[in-house]
Amino acid sequence: MRTYLDTSALAKWYLNEAGSEQFAAWIADQDDTHISTLTVTEFRCLLARRERMKELGAASAQQIFATFEYDIEQSFLLLHEVQNDDLVRARQLIDRLANLPLRTLDAMHLAIAERLQVEALASADKVMLESAEYLGMQVVSFLP
Repeated sequence: MRTYLDTSALAKWYLNEAGSEQFAAWIADQDDTHISTLTVTEFRCLLARRERMKELGAASAQQIFATFEYDIEQSFLLLHEVQNDDLVRARQLIDRLANLPLRTLDAMHLAIAERLQVEALASADKVMLESAEYLGMQVVSFLP
């Protein structure tokens, strides 16, 4: 199934956290998994935050990010560039989903997922999952 991963789901593959085993079992069966350059930036930020909080050492964070980059290079994760139209669409989604507390970067992920015409969106974020369902996407939930 053509699936877009947001960073909250993707983190479960690289970090030991609630839902990691469930995610590992799920992703092993996937062959069409998409991320964006926004995901890359968010994932690096997540690792830096874990370093600051002393949950990860610098060497571990670098190794995890190198593994992530390798997975992209090997096309295990299919990487897509953020486009200017994604910014425009994200603003439209924020207006359309005004009843949900949709954050800016989550709106960007949704806009990218729509542009890629994915069948499903995988996330560990409740608002993101609700928003994707509202937009007619199947959702793969990794909520703790």
